[in-house]
Amino acid sequence: MLKFNIRGENIEVTDSIRDYVVKRINKLQKFFEDNVEATAHVNLKVYPNRTYKVEVTIPLPYLTLRAEETSNDMYGSVDLVTDKLEQQIRKYKTKVNRKSREKGFKSLEFVPTDDDAESQDDLKIVRTKQISLKPMDPEEAVLQMDMLGHDFFVFQDAETDGTSIVYRRKDGRYGLIEAE
Repeated sequence: MLKFNIRGENIEVTDSIRDYVVKRINKLQKFFEDNVEATAHVNLKVYPNRTYKVEVTIPLPYLTLRAEETSNDMYGSVDLVTDKLEQQIRKYKTKVNRKSREKGFKSLEFVPTDDDAESQDDLKIVRTKQISLKPMDPEEAVLQMDMLGHDFFVFQDAETDGTSIVYRRKDGRYGLIEAE
């Protein structure tokens, strides 16, 4: 069951906007197991040039879904974000099903938690993020990285049990760093 945290920047979130966002994102429920409890974090922004940006993040026990879209129509942006999220889910499910047939995995999990922290030392760390490293192969890690929109992703290699990092190179291809 999805819960919603809808926030507006430079816009008041009216009942009609809230109802539309909930209606569209709830259509994604058909892809989730019945017992999944998650909160959809929706951020609506209006820029001075009257463009609308919609950002949606849905942290799940096995995956974090995230999409954003900017257009001249807020309702259109909500539709586009929902389509992007549905495409991510379909891509992930196809990949997991293929991997589970090949290697016998039941599910692959990724559970990030954000802890914003200010540090007073010379390094000036402005954000700390803690993740649970879940076993997966490098291809699955690249998929997770792309879904999150990040340039790198840390994971536990399912074959070697070692910590590894995949990253996006400047040429658009991917690299792999394996820790010893």
